Amino acid sequence: VQLVESGGGLVQTGGSLRLSCAASGSTAEIYSLAWYRQAPGEQREYVAKATRTGHTNYADFAKGRFTASSDNAMTTAYLEMNDLKPDDTAVYYCSALRRFGEFLGWGQGTRVTVSS
Repeated sequence: VQLVESGGGLVQTGGSLRLSCAASGSTAEIYSLAWYRQAPGEQREYVAKATRTGHTNYADFAKGRFTASSDNAMTTAYLEMNDLKPDDTAVYYCSALRRFGEFLGWGQGTRVTVSS
C-alpha cells in the first residue's frame, strides 16, 4: 500500500487545516486509515483513525477539535483540524492498517506549523 499525504502548511493559532491521504495499491486489505504525528524531538504519537466500518477513534488531545474520515473504498482519508494550537506543530503521517492492527504502510508525512 502506498500513501501520500497533503494539506499541511503554516496556520495561526485558532486556525484550521484539512489533511488528505491518498492510498493506492492493495487498498482492499485496508481496514483503517490512521493519523500519527511527530513533533521535533518527540516520539511519533497516535492522533486518530477511521475504519472501513465507519468508526472513528481519537487521542484525547484530538477529541472535539479533529475529525477523521475516509471513503468507503479506503482510498482517501481526511483529518480536519480545527482550533489549532502551537502544540499541534508536527509532521503528520498517514498509515494503513489491517483489521487487527498490522501496518500496511506509511506516508512520507506532511508538515503542520501553528504559529502563536
